[in-house]
Amino acid sequence: MVTRSKDWLALLGFGLLSYGVAALGSLATLDNVRGWYASADKPWFTPPNWLFGPVWTVLYGLIAVAAWLVWRRGDRSALGVWAVQLALNLAWTPTFFALRWLWPAFVVILLLDLAVIATIVRFRRADRVAAWLLVPYLAWILYASLLNAGVAALN
Repeated sequence: MVTRSKDWLALLGFGLLSYGVAALGSLATLDNVRGWYASADKPWFTPPNWLFGPVWTVLYGLIAVAAWLVWRRGDRSALGVWAVQLALNLAWTPTFFALRWLWPAFVVILLLDLAVIATIVRFRRADRVAAWLLVPYLAWILYASLLNAGVAALN
């Protein structure tokens, strides 16, 4: 029973970390999405603003579960790579939205792309399901990278 409780507490912890990053990121986006970003020129392939919340809610859940699966396998070094990508994820939002440093944000998101690829590679060694859970995240941030470059080029 202790192992099960520990497993669920770990899942809760990974969820709190992931959704904590989401909550901190939302502090940088809320006013700015309605502010400067609303009037900024954007590429033709920009999705409607309402789509970002549901997509990120699902993605942060997948990020948490993937880390938990790897944690259960005991691969702590892979979790270090996971922590790096989560930190870059956290860094991008205020860089882009709050500071409006569009090209530096593009550098951050490119580093995030590489960190997520590295995380998938490391997670695959420990748990294939965990690696696959991160593929939608990678797809979304690659798309977000294009959006970031588009907004930076147009503004």
